Amino acid sequence: MNSRFLEACRRRPTDVRPVWFMRQAGRYMKQYRAVRKHHDILEICKRPDLASTVTLQPVEVLDVDAAIIFADLLLPVEPMGLKLSFVAGEGPKIHNPVRTSEDIDSLSISNTDDLGYVGEAIQMVVKALAGRVPVIGFVGAPFTMASYIIEGGPSKTFLRTKQMMYKDETMWRRLMGKLVDVLGPYALLQVAAGARAIQVFDSWVGALGSDDYVRYVAPYSRALIERIRTGSVPVIHFGTGVSGYFRELHAAGGDVMGVDWRINIDQAWMDISYRSAIQGNLDPAVLFAPLPELKMRVHELLKRTGTRPGHIFNLGHGILPETPVDHVKAVVDMVRQFKA
Repeated sequence: MNSRFLEACRRRPTDVRPVWFMRQAGRYMKQYRAVRKHHDILEICKRPDLASTVTLQPVEVLDVDAAIIFADLLLPVEPMGLKLSFVAGEGPKIHNPVRTSEDIDSLSISNTDDLGYVGEAIQMVVKALAGRVPVIGFVGAPFTMASYIIEGGPSKTFLRTKQMMYKDETMWRRLMGKLVDVLGPYALLQVAAGARAIQVFDSWVGALGSDDYVRYVAPYSRALIERIRTGSVPVIHFGTGVSGYFRELHAAGGDVMGVDWRINIDQAWMDISYRSAIQGNLDPAVLFAPLPELKMRVHELLKRTGTRPGHIFNLGHGILPETPVDHVKAVVDMVRQFKA
């Protein structure tokens, strides 16, 4: 496949900067809202026809350089034996969170085939795209998954998660090991279905300091990324709130490092001595700015990354639900028309 996105992942020159957006399928699009009117999130994820439809919407509307499969980070907790639901206004909820050694014992690592519906959705998207752009698959990183599993949902303080880390390191390591054993095969299932890259999302890792990250988390992120790379596809490693220890995050692996907006992208790239490609990192809120301001910000970001091959234009986190679609489209044009 001749793809700008895949070439940039491998730090090869491209005609223009490839561009895609985290959460590019979602509530800001009327096409997606029309589907959501009749189906909840879990139903969309579990029905390949619906998941493939919403995955393709932004490719058609925005003309981006990659599709990312519509799924939820937490889907793998169900085959592990946890009960998952989405509560309106609150987000995901795990009804039987993991708090004890016995809870960890009872987690299954052998049912990843139950996630085959994600693979089916990827196959449908690949077929529909017919080589136009590649499909990105994704998994949550072990720390982010562990924090959801322990807290039972989103958290501001991650107190229960850190308590387990500090109080019973053996228990913590058993949980993280099990997560790698589930997430690795799940990512490779997506590769087998036709995903040409995998993004590892460490959405909550910014809750940690660098020493705790290195001691309790990095070995498992590294193990997961190494497993995914056996599928011979590039891995994008994305953590939020990690500008204080971006080098340590990079040391855990990644052909492409995703960056949030809290650090200048040129600084982040320099910090890792340009040893990986880089993705990011426009603040999603900038998409609400008037178009002249938006253009200035986009061009500023593109100038910062210069002419070095290996930059993929993206946001520093997902598109916000109220974002004007015409501004997202305009950004794609601005990136395509930019001359370094």
